[in-house]
Amino acid sequence: MATIPPSMAPSTANWHWKNKTVTPWAKAWFERELVTLSIKGEGSEEAGVSEVVDFEGDAELGQRKSKLLTIYDCRVGLKWKGTASDGTEVEGKYEWSLTTPSTPTVEALFNLVKARLPVALETKFAEFPSAIIETHGKDLTVSADTSRTGTPAPPTSNIPVASGASLATIAAAAAKPAPRTETKKLNTTTVSVDANFMASADDLFSILTDEKRIPAWSRAPAKSNPQPGAEYSLFGGGVKGKYISLNPPKEIKQTWALESPTWPTGHFATLTTTFDQSSDSTKVTWSLEGVPTGFEDEITRNLQGYYVHGLKSIGLGSEL
Repeated sequence: MATIPPSMAPSTANWHWKNKTVTPWAKAWFERELVTLSIKGEGSEEAGVSEVVDFEGDAELGQRKSKLLTIYDCRVGLKWKGTASDGTEVEGKYEWSLTTPSTPTVEALFNLVKARLPVALETKFAEFPSAIIETHGKDLTVSADTSRTGTPAPPTSNIPVASGASLATIAAAAAKPAPRTETKKLNTTTVSVDANFMASADDLFSILTDEKRIPAWSRAPAKSNPQPGAEYSLFGGGVKGKYISLNPPKEIKQTWALESPTWPTGHFATLTTTFDQSSDSTKVTWSLEGVPTGFEDEITRNLQGYYVHGLKSIGLGSEL
């Protein structure tokens, strides 16, 4: 997983949490881009990716407080083909096997592929985060209609985005949001998500509360002193609150507020995180009580995208 915060003009119009699943697009991108890769030897030897035969995983683009983050965990299966120095057509799979009978010239090409194709693949993979942002970033940039209430919507066609326009340009095209207003009476509900992780309850408890370990999955600065009454801050200040109680490795209870123009000023929900360890995994449940009515779908997506998928991104093998 990689996170690439683009250069965007600071704007409270972009503080809102949003995320977009781009897995089908990612599969098509790998199928289209990887088959363009080729390598050459000193003589007439040459080879390249011939086909993407397998794709597993998921990819998302998220927005947190004026930053776009790419979140992906993908496995790609490839076939390659090439021509040996004696003209023999050679085929194989990555990584690493031959489907062509071995000869000295075939082995020479095979060794060339093993030495140079990974470098070409790494170079192409490095383009993937930027491609996600370039293609889908405009969908998560919040437009600013001063008459809006509730959850901001993605930008519509009234914000012109030229082909290849920078994200800074997109951000600058959004007007300032309506000022935050304090809500005196609030209808609220409870939102819950859960997932199983291949880790112990002790380890997960630590990962979610240890200030030094939180950035590994949140991909942003964090402040956390896991003591009752102590303040914490996640996602670069996007979420703030105080710890109410901690019962390691069973339960964490904390106040929770979203730093967003649409989240009611001064309102704190209560997040209870519970850990249920079995023989081979631990079920973690996040239950957020006090979510303002109308925020349910968005908060559910954010809990799944930034907590569940965040933990998944560091290799804990979660199951939604």
